[in-house]
Amino acid sequence: MHRSPRRTSGLLFASTAAALVVAAVAGTAPAAAAPGDPFRPAMHYTPARNWMNDPNGLVYHNGRYHLFYQHNPSGPGWANMSWGHAVSTDLRTWREQPIAIRGDRDAEIYSGSAVVDHRNTSGFGTAGNPPMVAIYTARYRSGRQAQSLAYSTDDGRTWTKYRGNPVLDRGSTNFRDPKVFWYSTDGSGGYWVMTAVEALDRKVVLYRSDDLLTWRPLSEFGPGSDYRGIWECPDLFPLPVDGNPGRTKWVLVVSHNPATVDVLPPVPDISPRLLKGTGTRYFVGDFDGTRFTADGPPRFVDDGRDFYAGVTFNDAPANKRIMMAWMSNWLYAQQTPTGRWRGAMTLPRELSLRTVAGRPTLISEPIAGQGRTVYSQRDVAVGPDDVTLPVRPRAYRVHAEFRPGTARRFGLTVHKSADGAERTRISYDVAAGTLSVDRTRSGNVLFGPVFPSVESVRVPLRDGKLSLDVYVDASSVEAFAQGGSHTITDLVFPNPASNDISVDSAGGQARLDSLTVTATD
Repeated sequence: MHRSPRRTSGLLFASTAAALVVAAVAGTAPAAAAPGDPFRPAMHYTPARNWMNDPNGLVYHNGRYHLFYQHNPSGPGWANMSWGHAVSTDLRTWREQPIAIRGDRDAEIYSGSAVVDHRNTSGFGTAGNPPMVAIYTARYRSGRQAQSLAYSTDDGRTWTKYRGNPVLDRGSTNFRDPKVFWYSTDGSGGYWVMTAVEALDRKVVLYRSDDLLTWRPLSEFGPGSDYRGIWECPDLFPLPVDGNPGRTKWVLVVSHNPATVDVLPPVPDISPRLLKGTGTRYFVGDFDGTRFTADGPPRFVDDGRDFYAGVTFNDAPANKRIMMAWMSNWLYAQQTPTGRWRGAMTLPRELSLRTVAGRPTLISEPIAGQGRTVYSQRDVAVGPDDVTLPVRPRAYRVHAEFRPGTARRFGLTVHKSADGAERTRISYDVAAGTLSVDRTRSGNVLFGPVFPSVESVRVPLRDGKLSLDVYVDASSVEAFAQGGSHTITDLVFPNPASNDISVDSAGGQARLDSLTVTATD
């Protein structure tokens, strides 16, 4: 059913040439959520049922992306950790597979990584059929955590645990999350490098191996001045700066979990941002094959509440560095109101390093497919009232190019009810120079006392403009600003009928150079 914009006086055309273009499909009813499953996303991977958290073993092999993940095969709460498995040929459409590696009476299967052993250094396969090897943390019933292996010679369909497990044991109860990659040296040589964590020590430990079976220490990194919570899920990889292969820096990603700060002595200077729960940070620096040295303090990969355990694919085509993360937060992950399933992955993001304000900055560009344009407009003034667009897709991307004009605040509202009482706002404060996502009135916010929140990050205008790409799904909002130099990812749980989209400004008129809505459902 076609819906007319509300309070259209708030949208002023800059000239008669500023035409409003609406595709033929505009105004159609939104795609209906599945009965009894209103929060199941269209763009994001979720298991058919039961619990999911960290992505594990991200690897590309024989034309397919493999996503393994922490999974409880028996229920929608965290327990009985095993590795779930899904595959995709395009990072957009995923097919769930049988459980890859199950926990047993001796140990649960915690987070880790997977590699294709192209040189068959492990001896698990052959030169003609190199094995896929999973390196994971075995969490024994005693509480001890050690690194173990499983391997597959049929493209990840079936897995065999190595009879010599564990392959690396420090006698620790918090030694986990191995990420392994091949480090090439001059010529055709090289060796395997593992990054893992001593979680409570907030320390990344590095090891090397020639065969994935025997490991020896290289170095340690951290904690420096970091007195907050625990470290988890490290990842270490090179990226060219500004696309220049002659200038490469290394990025060390570490997830932190201040939700467990109660295990530490009180620290008076913990920032409010870090008390908001789990998050993922990155250091830029250098790695010489033995030691990582950071150029400066860490920054957030994503400034939202719901981006954790972000890691990248090994062996992605064209040497691309593609990251996925768990879209939740340990402060409320086990209370989210999704029913028989719990846990979603973020959109895959291609990473790069670009010089911003004089320093290499991690850029995140979402991979979400083309979709179809359902609404487009150019060169208009916005304000002082809001205007509701005549389209209501269920899953979509909004691309907007704003200029502040005389406004003190401007932005978008999504998942908006007809009366405006329920909404999620993405707005920019001109004086403060901050982008915010406000989910305090986003629908069901009462299942966890800390869930209602406003997340903000400083985002400088670029050439006087703010560029926004906002990906909206049934239960999430991912906002990418200035080409992905700043991102905010938040879960939301709206009424499925709350599907209006509006633009607005306050304190004056902002200008929209362009606005496009692309349906992806």
